[in-house]
Amino acid sequence: MANPLYDTLFGRHADNESAFLKLSGGGALSYREFLARSAQFAAFFSGRGLAPGDRVAIQVAKSPEALMIYAACVQAGFVFLPLNTAYTTTEMAYFIENSGAKLLVCDPAREADLTPVAHKTGARVETLAPDGFGSLTARAMMAPERFATVDRGEDDLAAFLYTSGTTGRSKGAMLTQRNLLSNAEALVSTWRFTADDVLLHALPIFHSHGLFVACNVTLMAGGAMIFLPGFDRAEVLERLPEATAMMGVPTFYTRLLDDPGFTGDATRHMRVFISGSAPLLAETHRRFEDRTGHRILERYGMTETNMNTSNPYDGERRAGTVGLPLPGVEVRVRDAETGEPVPDGEIGVLEVRGPNVFTGYWQMPEKTAEELRPDGFFITGDLAQIGADGYVTIVGREKDLIISGGYNVYPREVEDVLDGHPGILESAVIGVPDADFGETPLAVLVAEDGAAPDLDALRSAVAAELARYKHPSRYEIVDALPRNTMGKVQKTALRERFG
Repeated sequence: MANPLYDTLFGRHADNESAFLKLSGGGALSYREFLARSAQFAAFFSGRGLAPGDRVAIQVAKSPEALMIYAACVQAGFVFLPLNTAYTTTEMAYFIENSGAKLLVCDPAREADLTPVAHKTGARVETLAPDGFGSLTARAMMAPERFATVDRGEDDLAAFLYTSGTTGRSKGAMLTQRNLLSNAEALVSTWRFTADDVLLHALPIFHSHGLFVACNVTLMAGGAMIFLPGFDRAEVLERLPEATAMMGVPTFYTRLLDDPGFTGDATRHMRVFISGSAPLLAETHRRFEDRTGHRILERYGMTETNMNTSNPYDGERRAGTVGLPLPGVEVRVRDAETGEPVPDGEIGVLEVRGPNVFTGYWQMPEKTAEELRPDGFFITGDLAQIGADGYVTIVGREKDLIISGGYNVYPREVEDVLDGHPGILESAVIGVPDADFGETPLAVLVAEDGAAPDLDALRSAVAAELARYKHPSRYEIVDALPRNTMGKVQKTALRERFG
């Protein structure tokens, strides 16, 4: 049966001595070195009782070792569960319990907080540090450099990615080997990646963009990555001459444009700049092209599907659109109320179908049935229109999801924290445009008894409960929230007022 995902992305490179990861500060790891160390992690975990299908949760800083653990999970048949490094202990407790993770890998600084949480559900805890006596890395590197790859099929689960909804708790989107493999194949073809490419990688790897798009595409093509810990404008500009491609969120490109050293001459060797995870403003498109001569290639995806559409590599990269369906992916627009088709050019809810679409939400069959139609189409919740030439334009969201700097912010989660604070009668969180992050959360508050709330205390409460990217950038006080005749808060009116 073999292991299609491992064999295609990793296994064929086992004896490849060419560079795979070019590291910050110098140095590099070849494919062979990377995979030998990954195999040691696989052997170490398997030797401590983990079995195929077990979930491995990981909340660590970006590093080559973190990426090795992803490869080890694929090779050993574990289900990989990357978690945002900004998640609080409260948030982590839910993910560990809900997923049934058998192992949690965390940074040493989080060990004291997360160990009691993990032990409540029987999960073991390991801390990941690049070196040091007794660390996971040091102990794993004592294992053999060869590990017998575990047989898995295309329908076996490879990863969980948690995504929230406007109501209820976060949902674990189950992604199979086929989901990840088919998407990597489509993107390599669409974006023309080859073994000659060097991708400048400044994205996090707990997110599908940095992991399942950037890393899987590079592995599929056999290219290399300049593997930076994060986005630092000076370091990106310094390493840019070594690269041929870059993937980023709009924030990366707006910050590069703020530097006078980012010019056409500095980018003349580049083949492609790709943007996603949040809407790219038409103004950013124009400024980028005027400054560098490059037209950013924008695409569209989501946690449950990875990538769905892309502007073409050859052809018109149309600002304001997310391009055309990827090979093997079908898109359609349906009326939000009736589910019936709408004519070309009219707005409705976007639905997608293809080998990239997830199999459902972990232990949530009712929610899965709500969002996956019997014919296999996934209801994205995004409002879109499809032109006669097939270009897809996202015009809004049926649900009030906010995408800030590439990360999903779900208003209900923030509102629950705000509403539970003394002095707050009720709240509404909306997304407002932001040139740097695409959009950012704004909180509209109604105070109890008309008394001014203590905003400093409120900010502290939010910081204790929620990851930084979920924090409101502004707080506005109103006498009452606007409602329709059914009592539903009219967030459209709030966006018109405060946006």
